[in-house]
Amino acid sequence: MFSRLFGGLMISGVLVLAFSSVGCNQPAQKTDDTKKDIPKGGPHDGWWCQEHGVPEEICSLCLPPSEVKKRFKDTGDWCKIHERAQSQCFQCDPSKYKKFEDMHVAKMGHKPERPPEDEFKK
Repeated sequence: MFSRLFGGLMISGVLVLAFSSVGCNQPAQKTDDTKKDIPKGGPHDGWWCQEHGVPEEICSLCLPPSEVKKRFKDTGDWCKIHERAQSQCFQCDPSKYKKFEDMHVAKMGHKPERPPEDEFKK
């Protein structure tokens, strides 16, 4: 009886060891493609695109090119000089930033940190 119990435990132990070592050492890959094809700026995780001074969901510099075409270029909201939505082109008209700053205040209760100055330079 002891040998039968010991044999069963031995087989169970070998199986547990075998199955626990199966697999690869590669980290799991993320399957979230929502931020794919970001032309500039890198990944963003929040509501606000700090680098460009607009909400991320409408940032014409961070959205995938197909979305930029559909939302901005095809509707005529495009600055050909600065390659961004005309409505977000602070280089052509720095006063446009106020609209987005006000959106941030309304949602977050405070002004956002101002984007880098090269977002406003011509």
